[in-house]
Amino acid sequence: MLPLKKILCPTDFSDPSLAALEAANELAVHFSSELIVLHIITPIPVLGAEALMPGNFDVAAYQKQMELNAHKNLEDLVRKKISEGVSVRTLVVLGNPADEIVKTADEEKADLIVIATRGQTGLKRLVFGSVAEKTVRLASQPVLTIQAPEGD
Repeated sequence: MLPLKKILCPTDFSDPSLAALEAANELAVHFSSELIVLHIITPIPVLGAEALMPGNFDVAAYQKQMELNAHKNLEDLVRKKISEGVSVRTLVVLGNPADEIVKTADEEKADLIVIATRGQTGLKRLVFGSVAEKTVRLASQPVLTIQAPEGD
């Protein structure tokens, strides 16, 4: 596992994911690692033929705009939060967050995944599940979970 050559850090731009990015940045500085910052866009389901009729909501155009916005937001985030000298790449993919994190980590041959956890318990966790928890279960590489900051 050591030294860490590639670190994958998924972000949804929330405060918890920014805390994880800060930890990933520190690790990248310490190990002179490449940092890959990933954002996943969840696909919008098409609800039937009537949704495709002219004049209705254009799902493809909306998702394309989301992708463009995500790229811009990732570039801004990297400029503001990543230390100078860290080799960093950004990726935007479409799909189920946990599945795409694991898939990207495998494709990129990441040595470590650094991910935020909101620390949900009880019914909320049962209903909504946890991207971090599923990532830990499915990933073939080590996963470092960073607890959400107090008050989140």
